[in-house]
Amino acid sequence: MELVFYKYHGLGNDYLVYDYQKNSQKLSTEDICRICHRNYGLGSDGILEGPFFDNGKISVRILNPDGSEAEKSGNGVRIFSKYLKDAGYVKEQEYKLCTPGGIVDVHFNNGTGSNMTVSMGRLAFDRASVGAADTPEEMVDIPLEFDGQVYKCTCVSIGNPHCVIPLEEISKEKVCHIGKYSETAPYFPNRINTQIVHVIDRNNIEIEIYERGAGYTLASGSSSCAAAGAVYRLGLTEPDINVHMPGGILKIEIDNEWNVKMTGDVVYVGKMIMPY
Repeated sequence: MELVFYKYHGLGNDYLVYDYQKNSQKLSTEDICRICHRNYGLGSDGILEGPFFDNGKISVRILNPDGSEAEKSGNGVRIFSKYLKDAGYVKEQEYKLCTPGGIVDVHFNNGTGSNMTVSMGRLAFDRASVGAADTPEEMVDIPLEFDGQVYKCTCVSIGNPHCVIPLEEISKEKVCHIGKYSETAPYFPNRINTQIVHVIDRNNIEIEIYERGAGYTLASGSSSCAAAGAVYRLGLTEPDINVHMPGGILKIEIDNEWNVKMTGDVVYVGKMIMPY
């Protein structure tokens, strides 16, 4: 038996699309871990399962490399939307995609679908939305301790949870060290995504990302939304922000009610076949 995947990346954050219209095998946790492995599998930051159709609605499942399921992924949404357009499932310029973290509106900005704007939902800074425990009700600029070090953190949900830490200097090494402890800290029973952020100016920030269930990644759409929302909430930026990541730049727009739009590119890598 063969498994068929379609690989795409959004600013270096790569996903494999697994279409059940073209595959019959249900993937197990062990399968997902093996397929995503950079050395022993096809290699990816996750697998997008779908499309699933129900009463005219299209939905997707977002699977992390450790087999866990993510509620939402900005790059995953863009990648899956590009696949739906390439495969002929979506022919309109705009459509809605259901994720476990909520419904997103997708607008294709060109004919090929390689650039799109996604309405990602509303930012929430309260403990319940983030899924935190033993923290203040409002999780804005609060002290949290990871590996014996206290950081001023702003935690936010955009359908999935994020811990944003502004720092003067950021690096891959630093976010990997913090993320190893913050992901599974007692504050976050369901684990959390972590971003460290440096404010360049009122309209530009740079971030490094450690994702729950995936580890270090070159780019993340939901992380960009969360980090932009956090620094704007802290009064450090304007609501329109360019988020610079090692993989590239996403444009984030935040309105007066904390709704977020994200604009960025997607690149098709190729069709991949793996024996099962």
